[in-house]
Amino acid sequence: MFNAPKIILASTLLAMLPACSQELSKEEQEILDTRIAEETQPTNMIAVLQDDPDLSTASILIGLSGVGVEMQENGPYTAFVATNEAFNKMDTQELSELLSADNKEELKSIAEHGLIKGTMTSADIAKAITDGGGTASIATVGGGTLKATMEGDTIVLEDGAGNKATVTKTDVKSSNGTMHIVDNVLMPK
Repeated sequence: MFNAPKIILASTLLAMLPACSQELSKEEQEILDTRIAEETQPTNMIAVLQDDPDLSTASILIGLSGVGVEMQENGPYTAFVATNEAFNKMDTQELSELLSADNKEELKSIAEHGLIKGTMTSADIAKAITDGGGTASIATVGGGTLKATMEGDTIVLEDGAGNKATVTKTDVKSSNGTMHIVDNVLMPK
């Protein structure tokens, strides 16, 4: 009635349980931390915009324009997004007028001028510039064109109004595309 091998096996297994609950090794903890960080990262472009306090003005304007729904649900896209500092360079009255609900079409035009279909990394843009003999024309969702050139290792964009914007941060990834942060607001005309 007494089954010694089963009792010995059960006792051995119970003795091993505390060993299974010990702390993770440093390497295992780093892997776990990385996985947790990746899971808590914003996913689509709109979530990434909303997560970055330096892009809050662009996030608001894109939301008001209605283009945010497109950027949230579809893609892939490449977006050139201006920083709050870039918007602060604009005339205060002009920026206030843009924030008005009456200017939805103008906001949409501006938002779509910084948006292109498909994903273009900074390396893709640099290659297009090289292949184009120093200039690349990038068609926007809004039907305009951005002219891209290089100044050293930096990508510079010229908008429909002739304004230049420097790409200050490249290849911000999202689940539906790539964003590049620029230091000037890109305007269609």
